[in-house]
Amino acid sequence: MNPQEIIFFTLFILTAPLLGYQFLLSLLALQAKKITSFDTEQSRKFAIVVPAHNEEKNITKTIYSLSGLIYPKRNYEVFVIADNCTDNTANIARSLGVNVFERTNKNETGKGYALRWAFDKILAKQDAFDAIIVIDADSLVSGNYLEVMNYYLEKGSRVIQSSDLVLPDQGNWSIEATRIGFLLYNYVKPLGRKVLNLNMGLRGNGMCFNADVLREVPWKAWSLIEDVEYGLILLLKGEKIDFAPEATVLAKMPVEAKNAESQRSRWEIGRYGIIKTYTAKFLAKAIKKRSASYFDVFIDLITPPFVNIMLATMAILSLAILLWFLELLPGLYILLWGLLLISGIAYFFLGLYVSGADKNLYKSLLRIPYYIFWKIKLYLNVFRKGKTKEWVRTERDS
Repeated sequence: MNPQEIIFFTLFILTAPLLGYQFLLSLLALQAKKITSFDTEQSRKFAIVVPAHNEEKNITKTIYSLSGLIYPKRNYEVFVIADNCTDNTANIARSLGVNVFERTNKNETGKGYALRWAFDKILAKQDAFDAIIVIDADSLVSGNYLEVMNYYLEKGSRVIQSSDLVLPDQGNWSIEATRIGFLLYNYVKPLGRKVLNLNMGLRGNGMCFNADVLREVPWKAWSLIEDVEYGLILLLKGEKIDFAPEATVLAKMPVEAKNAESQRSRWEIGRYGIIKTYTAKFLAKAIKKRSASYFDVFIDLITPPFVNIMLATMAILSLAILLWFLELLPGLYILLWGLLLISGIAYFFLGLYVSGADKNLYKSLLRIPYYIFWKIKLYLNVFRKGKTKEWVRTERDS
């Protein structure tokens, strides 16, 4: 092998398993069976926590959504956490008849601190609630949400993540591209993992915890993506996180591109911090315990976002074609990287099919080039600004 062959082959060996595994999960998702009957012997009591920081524009719809759940009203309460609010969030929530906790702490800002504070107050009421659910303040919830969670808890689950998806906005390329990403990452891949009896990760919105879990492993996640971090902490402690695809939360994404960029920047920066902290821990656990579950988490941590992998694959394939034309690289590498590109495309469309994507989502694929350009710009801005531990709230659209 000449040097360029070694480079292309090495990159292929590193990339192929990541794309191949995603394709495998999408194939397995086709075999997944959803539960249709949620009959249980007991109706557990739930505390639904809604962390809110200046959410006066969205909080009303979220509370209305939670008020319409198909579940005995006496068995759940809604707690809005008005965290460092300077708007009318607390008054609006209070006027709609839900519990409101107002928190002011300028030194400890962010969702993680608000959740820990709220959990401590709720758990202090010994045996008042069997489980605690977290719903973001800009979300709508499927009517069956609590009956699904109650069913999973009765079957022995202690930590559950529902489908965490995005409210559609036809014609907005940024939101529709994000909706595709959420469908693939928060629905299709977890559905495949469910078939293999592997763990789901926490996504922040639509999390359900048996109250004992929060007592045994208190919330101590303060990073920019605190929910993902707490899920990893639980997994390292030996907890299993189940996926409940039958229940759904739909979050409202920013309409303005500049607000979407702020949100996505926080996710990307937070993600690299999590990778740095937890990747080696899960690899060590996987080797020590010979655990497929821990190894799956390790693979998930090191796998770049799908768009990034596909961009890199297309770039390498283009370079392989150029080098072959210049007679510097055998045609075998065009075949290998071409097959890799095809498998990525197959995963993408198979994922859309599995998730039951609507026709408007397929139409939005024409605008994917806008999203790719926007994401490249985003990474350049993140690289230019450097690392930060500061939590910056995403501005809401007017």
